[in-house]
Amino acid sequence: MEMRARSALFVHGAGGGGWEWTIWRRVFAAHGWRCMTPDLQPVAAGLAATRLDDYAAQLSDHARHDGSDVWIGASLGGLLALICAARQTPAALVLVNPLPGAEHAHSLRPPPDAAIVPWGSERNLASTVRALPDADAAARLFAFRRWRDESGAVLRDAHTGVAIARPACPVLVVASECDDDVPLAISRGLAESLGAELRVAADASHVGPLLGRVAASIALETLAWLERNTIAAHRGGPR
Repeated sequence: MEMRARSALFVHGAGGGGWEWTIWRRVFAAHGWRCMTPDLQPVAAGLAATRLDDYAAQLSDHARHDGSDVWIGASLGGLLALICAARQTPAALVLVNPLPGAEHAHSLRPPPDAAIVPWGSERNLASTVRALPDADAAARLFAFRRWRDESGAVLRDAHTGVAIARPACPVLVVASECDDDVPLAISRGLAESLGAELRVAADASHVGPLLGRVAASIALETLAWLERNTIAAHRGGPR
């Protein structure tokens, strides 16, 4: 049977956009994958009125319309992928330093108490350098120019704790060894509760697996994991 094109839906983190997946998209596309990297959008009432459920609804719509085989989410995007996997089951989930569900959320630092978190409007290069100690100068400048503001309500919804059901598909958790936002111990505990495979990115920061020097190699390792865990879906069988 002829193998159909494989597809992945990439979900970005808070204050970011589909641009965060530039390196992964290049790696996946080079191996024949169709890649979708949409930007999550605020609701019509504005960013301050946007809630976590609004982003989850957008992701569900993208997944339904795009028919993606696998979902790959980072940080807030990882939590959103987990939420939506309870409604629509992908062939596999890859979660990169995901915000955890209710079982582990209490261990995170509390979110900012603001209607809008000004990561874009008040961005500065020094804070980007601190956020990406494991990236080169070009990657830091690329990110610095693209950060956006985020809804404080979305972050508070996420940190309040969301009940997560164990997905009915293979799950890979990629956790950075030097993550100050979602410490390795939290990702390890989440992986255990999900029955997921854990891949630790040595010396990587929270955003390092996407934009740091190890990003391409982690993307390649993820592709190898997907090949091992989604062969039946790749061959165009029943979904």
